[in-house]
Amino acid sequence: MSLTLRTISREQHLAYIQSLPAASHMQVPAWADVKAEWRSENLGWFDDRTGEMVGAGLVLYRQLPKIKRYLAYLPEGPVINWFAPNLDDWIQPMLAHLKQQGAFSVKMGPPVIIRRWEATSIKGGIQNPDVKRLRDIEADFIEPRAFEVADKLRRMGWQQGEDGGAGFGDVQPRYVFQVPLANRSLEEVHKNFNQLWRRNIKKAEKAGVEVVQGGYQDLEEWQRLYEITAVRDHFRPRPLSYFQRMWTALNTEDPNRMRLYFARHNGVNLSAATMLVVGGHVWYSYGASDNIGREVRPSNAMQWRMLRDAYALGATVYDLRGISDSLDETDHLFGLIQFKVGTGGQAAEYLGEWDFPLNKLLHKALDMYMSRR
Repeated sequence: MSLTLRTISREQHLAYIQSLPAASHMQVPAWADVKAEWRSENLGWFDDRTGEMVGAGLVLYRQLPKIKRYLAYLPEGPVINWFAPNLDDWIQPMLAHLKQQGAFSVKMGPPVIIRRWEATSIKGGIQNPDVKRLRDIEADFIEPRAFEVADKLRRMGWQQGEDGGAGFGDVQPRYVFQVPLANRSLEEVHKNFNQLWRRNIKKAEKAGVEVVQGGYQDLEEWQRLYEITAVRDHFRPRPLSYFQRMWTALNTEDPNRMRLYFARHNGVNLSAATMLVVGGHVWYSYGASDNIGREVRPSNAMQWRMLRDAYALGATVYDLRGISDSLDETDHLFGLIQFKVGTGGQAAEYLGEWDFPLNKLLHKALDMYMSRR
């Protein structure tokens, strides 16, 4: 297949995304509006024989301080046929185009899964003192074609970050936790939860926890809970304006793209979460909770409601997003994997993010700058 790459309109890009079973929420045109501090461009790949669009990518350009050169970033993209035998024919025109646009370095995250581990295998690993990382456990599923993609990228001159995939070295998480929903009943999904999850869902029901959907006007209440969480978990929270922009941008593109949930008890909101929808892929995106009311298990009730809503939307996967690959109980991120494993889903390892230095000197300068931040 011979291909042509060119800049496309947002409408063309959106129509292409809507024709697919799913794509990352970071590859929809509206994501450019969420990341307002970046310049953006929509790219399309076309089959020369038919003129049909066969791939798309959202590129975000970040300018280097003081000079007109850019880092070009395709988060969880581009959306192309990664297993095509002629991967070069897809990637080389993109690099040439980005160089023309003034990019000195390109970062992309192929949406390709290498391995999956079932919850039961992970639980076994947690109980085994010799197992320290997810990779120490034999995977339940391996995608051999993913290794071919990695080999091809290396041969083309793409590089991977130094962390070798410990999970959070990339900008986007390399390891995620997903609950598959395709060809399963909700009863099966519920039955797959561990005992603690099922007990907590019941406990919340008994206590009268109610889960409700919110709108734009409730984002201030979301922010209150989110900032409590940031203090407790020692991270820097995003400002309210970010979530307002996200809501407006994503829901203008598709009224069902972003949802907001609250779990409340006796009229008091105890936890909250944002949910994103692109085709059959649904993400639990951001979560927040108060320091009070934990005994009525609001977070379990909220996740169960969100999962049921995702199922009702026809989702094939409910994605709980990032986990670390550390199974060490003393690791500060261990609680995260423990909570998510309780849903009975699967851990998935993506190919991770890859860099192509178009200008080695500037690329090195950026690396040094980022490591000092």
